[in-house]
Amino acid sequence: MKARRSTSGLPRADEATPGRSNPLGASTGRRSRVRAWPGANSRTRAAAKERAEMVALQQGIRFRRIFVTLVGAVVAVSALVVLLGTIGLLNETRSRPLTPAEQNTYKQEEIARRWQAWPATGVFPEEVKYLGLDRAQQYARRVGIAPETACGKAVDASVAGLLDSHGCVTMLRATYVDQTSTFVITVGVAVLKDEESRVSASEQLGQDDRVGVLPVAFPGTVTERFGTEQRQRTGWVGAGPYIVFSTAGYADGRTRAAVPPEEILHSELWPAAKSIGNQIAYFLADPPKVPPCTQGNVC
Repeated sequence: MKARRSTSGLPRADEATPGRSNPLGASTGRRSRVRAWPGANSRTRAAAKERAEMVALQQGIRFRRIFVTLVGAVVAVSALVVLLGTIGLLNETRSRPLTPAEQNTYKQEEIARRWQAWPATGVFPEEVKYLGLDRAQQYARRVGIAPETACGKAVDASVAGLLDSHGCVTMLRATYVDQTSTFVITVGVAVLKDEESRVSASEQLGQDDRVGVLPVAFPGTVTERFGTEQRQRTGWVGAGPYIVFSTAGYADGRTRAAVPPEEILHSELWPAAKSIGNQIAYFLADPPKVPPCTQGNVC
């Protein structure tokens, strides 16, 4: 079919010759297209991903090495501290010979707790040896043990204030009779807080034989007539943290005032009473056997 022509004899605009370019450079009758940038191929993407993974892996390895190093250092330091502590503990607790100062401390502590650690019958034995006439050995018999009491309630007022000011803890008392049941002797153990306090109190106590421990009588026994007025003489002796008082009188109830000064009726009484008090003081303060090592007999 032939193309239509205009009346002027020229072709119509919509009938332009195929392939002929318009002034903008686009082919006549076709839509213009924008050429896209070529995309990255799969090999490039894979290589980039692999490099990123490798970088992340290497960074993780570095972090792990740092972490492991820190943990190792902490564990090593902790182990060293535990080791040093164990060595120190073993050095402190291992058995070793006692030093002279430790031996002395052991003795003092052992003596100081005897009044509590021992039974009352241990502090005041049932029988106590003493020297009678012509230095004959005889035995005093314990009649009874009084209840533990405050120091101030078991001694004369002038002595009570002194004991209290030096930290007297308590007073233990028991009453004995001599082998013939003629003499009655009350022994009192004043417990001071330590040996230094006892020494200080002893320096101020004096030797007034009219004051000291108060007698303890037990009704229904030969001692029932022994009271404050019946005391013929009193005395004391220091031993460790203890002051051991003793006072003596006659079982028949005679008072001190009833005995004329020129009559020495108690020439046997007081040596016996003093000997009994000294024996009890010796029992309490007798130095214990000290183990040679901190953990017994084996160092």
